[in-house]
This record gives sequence, structure tokens and C-alpha cells, in this order.
Amino acid sequence: MKILFTFPGQGTQRAGMLQQLPQNGAILSRVRAVLGDETDSLDTPDALKHTRAVQLCLLIAGVAAAIELERHDVVPDMVCGLSIGAFPAAVVAGALSFEDALRLVALRGDLMEQAYPQGYGLTAITGLQLSQVEALVKGSGTYIANINAEQQIVIAGRDDEMANVAQQALATGAQKVKQLAVSVPSHCELLREPALKLQQAFSEVTLTRPNCTYLSGSTARVAWQPEHIAEDLALNMSRTVRWRDAMIAANERDVRLAIEMPPGSVLTGLTRQAFREGEMLCAEQNSVALIKRLAERVKAAR
Repeated sequence: MKILFTFPGQGTQRAGMLQQLPQNGAILSRVRAVLGDETDSLDTPDALKHTRAVQLCLLIAGVAAAIELERHDVVPDMVCGLSIGAFPAAVVAGALSFEDALRLVALRGDLMEQAYPQGYGLTAITGLQLSQVEALVKGSGTYIANINAEQQIVIAGRDDEMANVAQQALATGAQKVKQLAVSVPSHCELLREPALKLQQAFSEVTLTRPNCTYLSGSTARVAWQPEHIAEDLALNMSRTVRWRDAMIAANERDVRLAIEMPPGSVLTGLTRQAFREGEMLCAEQNSVALIKRLAERVKAAR
């Protein structure tokens, strides 16, 4: 039986999210050594209007929470991140240094926002099957971005084109449509050029073999070779997220406890829909003591 750490993507961020990090003095001093004075304003409402700050905040929060759990002997056997969440996952797995991740994520956010400064984003459609959404996006100018659950599909594209698809989805029987707090058309071919530029930046970074299983949230496959992890991190902005498939794969690989790193609990709900057995919870809404007890139960059952 195994323990999985999951790391969320954009849309879960909130103002002030870095103000009460565990061991925040230590982690933020490392951030400041790379980013300088920018560190002090990353989680302000104005900063979080920008993709760069959002992605950096998610990286920092995820790594800080994982370090705190590991300090209490809750150590993952597997990690998996949704979109930007792949970066803290790679750091926690020991494949990528935190400092290199900060530099790469800052570049990633800049590249994405510069490519599409306004008028684009993501919209979640709940209550339709993938085949139904695929029919709606055909010829619409929008793309399938995330397959989060059997009936939660996210589309990417221009705001007006997504709105048209959303109206058709509701008319087709969707329970809910919601434009997400993401200002770029992630996880589709619209971001192919920025992804290739980020891949070039990875040529100057050294990754190492992870010390636990790295599961891609895009391909739903395990990667051990450093070059394969680098490719997954660089190109995932232009690849469809297959979170449901990834969580099914994790469960089939004997994961029985999935712990979501902050912020939020979105992945916990999605993972619950994919797992056939096991427990899942978010670190933000549960005590370290409870998480440790659950982890010890998993270890004892091995």
C-alpha cells in the first residue's frame, strides 16, 4: 500500500496564501534568494492577476506543505501534479531543485501570459461525457484541455468562443459551466510555441532520478528518467491533462492514501471519483496528526 502526494493547478489560488506557510521563514528565505523583493508581493490580489505570480505561489505552497509532512515522517511513495502542480511534484520527488523550479516556473508563467495577455482562458463543463464535449468543441475554435473526471471536462480557448460552447453544453444537459480563474488557454496546441521555449530553458538545468515514483498528470504514465521528467514539465502546458486516468493508474499501482497539498481540495474530490478503494484528503483542512495516523495505517498494511 502506498501514499500519494497530489499538487493542484491554477484556479485554486487565493490572496494571502503564502502568509501562514509551515516553517515559512525558511522556505521564503530560499524564495527570496532567487526572486528577491518580488517574494513579498507574490500573493497580493494585484499580483495574482498574473499567471507568473499564481504559478509561483502554487509551487511554493505545495513544496512547503510537503516538507512539513515529511518532517513528521509522512513521506510519499508517489507524486502527481495537475498542470503547474507537476513542478512541486518534481521538487518533492527529488528530481528538480526548488531553486531551479522557481526560475523555470517564473519563466513558464511569463511565456504563457505573453502569448495570450487577455481574452483567453479555461471553462469547466460538468455533467457531460467526453464524447459530448468533443462534439461541441468541434469547429468551435476551442479545445479539450482537462479530463478531470468522467463528467468534468475543461475546455480552452477565447472567452467568447468558450461562452458559446458553454451555452450549448447547458442546452445539451450539462449541470454546470464555469469559467475558471485562469487567464490563458492552457493544455492545448495554442501553447505549443511557449512550451517549446520552456523546453529550451530546461537544457540549462540538471534533473536527477526521482527518489519516489513520478506520475505524469498529462500522460498518466510513470517517468523515472530525468530527461522524460524534464519533457513532461516543459510540455505539459500544451498537453491535455488526463487527471482521471492518472488517478486510476495510481490506484491500480496500490496507492491507498492520496494527500492533496495546498491550496484547496479540488483534487481530493476528483481523486475520490477515480479511486475504487482507499482514502483521500487535503492537507489544508486536516491536521498533521490525523494525516500521520492515516499514513501509519497505510505503512502498517504493507
